Amino acid sequence: MDETLPTATVRTRVTVPLRFPDGYVTTARVHTFHGLVDGREHLAFGLGEHADADLPLVRPHSECLTGDVFGSQRCDCGPQLREAVERIAEAGGYLLYLRQEGRGIGLYAKLDAYALQDDGLDTYEANLALGRGADERDYTVAAQMLAALGVDRVSLLSNNPDKAAQLERLGVTVAGRVSTGVHLSPANAGYLAAKVTRADHALDLPFVP
Repeated sequence: MDETLPTATVRTRVTVPLRFPDGYVTTARVHTFHGLVDGREHLAFGLGEHADADLPLVRPHSECLTGDVFGSQRCDCGPQLREAVERIAEAGGYLLYLRQEGRGIGLYAKLDAYALQDDGLDTYEANLALGRGADERDYTVAAQMLAALGVDRVSLLSNNPDKAAQLERLGVTVAGRVSTGVHLSPANAGYLAAKVTRADHALDLPFVP
């Protein structure tokens, strides 16, 4: 790991049975941490036989209250979270649940950005129009969490090349990349297209050149 990365330690581990609305069930070992640089309450969900995995499957998943909890159709976050839990449980690894709502701008600002999207801006343009970055997420805490868990090589479950680039800069070896599924709906088609054209996400959308 990167010697300049501030050290974090595991604070607690607790076993939590999970059940999703579609009936899927599994068990997670949920980790909390001391020493995370932003002081927020991020979580690592250990799924499957992660302790024995030579190359754990890892997804840094940014919190999305509207999608993860309330099933908003404006994004693909909820379906990605559900998919990730099952795939990681099968492969062995960790889901890092990061408190970075709205690509780092916060819940209220995200909803303000929704209003601008209703007026014709895409998701990135809306963030910029609010005076924020198009994507303000920082994966330093993700690298800290992995270091605290003794993980320095991962197979990354993500379509976002910025996640891989940031983790590599922070000393985590991304030895493989696995794309999530395409969770396309009429309500999120424009959102997904913007992720492909503006942020090079690896999504195979039929209407994007």
